[in-house]
Order: sequence, then C-alpha cells, then structure tokens
Amino acid sequence: MNSEVFITCALTGGGGKPDTTNVPITPEQIADSAIAAARAGAAVVHIHVRNPETGQGSRDPLLYREVVRRIRMSNVNPIINLTSGMGCGLVLGGPESPLPPTAGTDMAGALERLVHIEELRPEICTLDCGTLNYGTRDELIVVNTPATVRKMAVHLQKIGVRPELEVFDTGDLVLVDELIKEGLIDDPPMIQLCMGIPYGAPSDPVTLMAMVNRLPQRAIYSAFSIGRMQFPYAALAPFFGANVRVGLEDNLYLSRGRLATNAELVQRATEILERIGVRVMSSDEVREKLALTGGRSRSSTPADQQ
Repeated sequence: MNSEVFITCALTGGGGKPDTTNVPITPEQIADSAIAAARAGAAVVHIHVRNPETGQGSRDPLLYREVVRRIRMSNVNPIINLTSGMGCGLVLGGPESPLPPTAGTDMAGALERLVHIEELRPEICTLDCGTLNYGTRDELIVVNTPATVRKMAVHLQKIGVRPELEVFDTGDLVLVDELIKEGLIDDPPMIQLCMGIPYGAPSDPVTLMAMVNRLPQRAIYSAFSIGRMQFPYAALAPFFGANVRVGLEDNLYLSRGRLATNAELVQRATEILERIGVRVMSSDEVREKLALTGGRSRSSTPADQQ
C-alpha cells in the first residue's frame, strides 16, 4: 500500500461537446480550473483543449499555448501534463463499407501530434500505448500503432519531456516493456492504468490486480476509473500501490445529480485519502519522486509572457 500518493486532475478531456455546463471549454476556463485544482491539492494537471466556439476537442497549438501561459503566470506551480492523444481518431464507414473513413476522423502523423509539446515543453505529456475500439461511437477506433508510439517516444526523449504511458488493457503493457527494453523510456517509468473505458480493461479489482502484476520494475503508476467509480478508485488505488487521478474528463458529478468542479473532485479525493491515512504529496515532492529534469515548471522565456 502507498502511504503517500499524488493526485492528477484531468481537467476537460478531448471528446465531443459536453452535454453539461460544468466542463471548462475556453483556454481561460481550462487554466482557471487547473489553478483551482492545484490549490485544492492536485500535484499534476492533465490538459486537453477545446474549440471555444464549438466545444469539441481540439489539438490547436494556439489554444494549448494560452492555457499553459495562464497556468505558468499564476501563483501555483503544478506539474503540467499535456495530452498527445489527439490526432489518432479513425471513424470507419460501417460494417459493410468501412472505407473511406467518415466525418470525425482525425489522423495526424506522430510528430504532428507533438507540435504543442515541443513548443511548450511541459514536464510530462501522455503517450497512449495501444489501439482501442472506443466505446462512444460504434465505428470509432483510437489508433496508436507500435511504430507511431516508438517514434513519439524517441522524440519525447530527445526534447526532454517525460511520457506518462497510458495503458488501457493488459496488451498495452507488452509495448511498454518493449519501449523500456529499447531504452526509449527514462527511469522511473511513469504509467497510468486507465480502467472502465468501454472495450478496454473493466474497472473490477481483479483486472486491476492483473495489470499491476504486469507492471515493469521501478514503475511509478496511477490508476483511475470513470463515472461513478472515480471516487471508489481514489480509495482503492493506494491499496494497489497506485497514485490517484480524478477530474471532469472522467466523471462529471460530485454526487448523484450534483455537477462538480475539478477543484471539488480533488478536494473529495483528498478527504477520502486522508481518512484512510494516506498523505497527499505536493507538486515539488512529485517532481523529486519522478526525477523530472526536463520541461519548464515556470515561465522562463519572453514568448511565455506574451
């Protein structure tokens, strides 16, 4: 069991336009939500951006730039974790006519998916480690081939940004092991176990234990589940040696019928952890634990001030 953990707050997600009004959309809203989550105890803020006019997930570097600028100019200093998971969505045309791909497809090259990360140099970014039949649409596939993941890992190592390896099922851990053996992941490897995503690993403890048993040595890992299982996982994760993730990307509610803010989700997770005797770590403690030496934790160039 972990006696001390860190909390990651996943702020907004990158899917379709939210059906509720509590999900931050604009760069200002996302940055403000990140700052509030950090003040509530999140050591890491995981960031997607959205088109301010449509609410749809976006990979526009200008939007990332504005969110990161606002966070870095604030009086909090969370570890910034930018997604690289956009640009891998393939929507097929149906069982009888799968090709050509249809509306909603957004497939980008490996390095194109890292443009905002190379510019902004966060301390961490996500790196999805597998292809998944994604449950929100019958014909949507999230495509991350081994060759693409390797190319992204090589580039992240080159620019000094630590990847958080996103694992959606046990097979993804085969690729994780290969990346580590090939020297493409620096120690300690950082892994996020993503549970409860439709067509990925279910959120039951037996499956979680199977994934934990497959983790590489020295891994520092977190585990979360979605929807109503978010808070049970906040309590469960430390018993499996894992850290905690909450946030509106994964769950919209504080309780039945009560929409949440990101800060409220972090506060609730903190309360749960403290009640079971688990201490919540600060961002600087996490930097030391993860041996983070790359990226920028604060604004350091004139471009950041613009």
